[in-house]
Amino acid sequence: MTEPDFLQDTRASYDAMADDYVAFTHGELAAKPMERAMLAGFAEMVRAAGDGPVVDVGCGTGRVTEHLAGLGLSVSGIDLSPGMLAVARRQHPELRFDEGSMLDLDLPDNSLGGIVAWYSTIHVPLELLPKAFAEFHRVLAPGALLLTAFQVGDEPLRLEEAFGRQVSLDFHRRQPDRMAALLEAAGLPVYARLVRERDEGKFAERTPQACLMARKPVEPVGPGEPVTDGPA
Repeated sequence: MTEPDFLQDTRASYDAMADDYVAFTHGELAAKPMERAMLAGFAEMVRAAGDGPVVDVGCGTGRVTEHLAGLGLSVSGIDLSPGMLAVARRQHPELRFDEGSMLDLDLPDNSLGGIVAWYSTIHVPLELLPKAFAEFHRVLAPGALLLTAFQVGDEPLRLEEAFGRQVSLDFHRRQPDRMAALLEAAGLPVYARLVRERDEGKFAERTPQACLMARKPVEPVGPGEPVTDGPA
């Protein structure tokens, strides 16, 4: 099957700027307390639900993967870009990083305790988001969590140059309600959300930012099975 053009463009673009990107984002997460809070809540809930494996889908240089490992999760990363993965493996040799696409994850059904898609769905065209979310649903175990972050807006941003290098990247900004509806349609109802205004300073942003945490429902109780939801 022919690979979508956006995957080829995204891979080639991040390959070209991998070494520059790791320097540019150094210290960014430390400057974002709201996002760290969402990641911490995600990690606590994954551990409480059984501490299943977590995959950072679109992990890039592995900075969020490392952060999740520091929060006590069994986590690995997947990314399209061999260049970004080379940086991730060099920066975080204790962690596992594999090449792959969120549209076709090489993972068994119901195998994960959580997925983080941290600004990685932003390059996926709207018409293919349901396919990505269906893959997330397939590989998440019942009760498992998805945490996704993205820029808020309606108009995409097109970049053809970054760090002095030629790239071909579309950044698709989304409205949180629209993303929540797409997740719900994929069987991943939203449990929590964060929307904040854009930051200034060293890590200045063009738009507001959002995080959504969704959860795959536990399978319905079958006929004759006891209900174990606990006290009312």
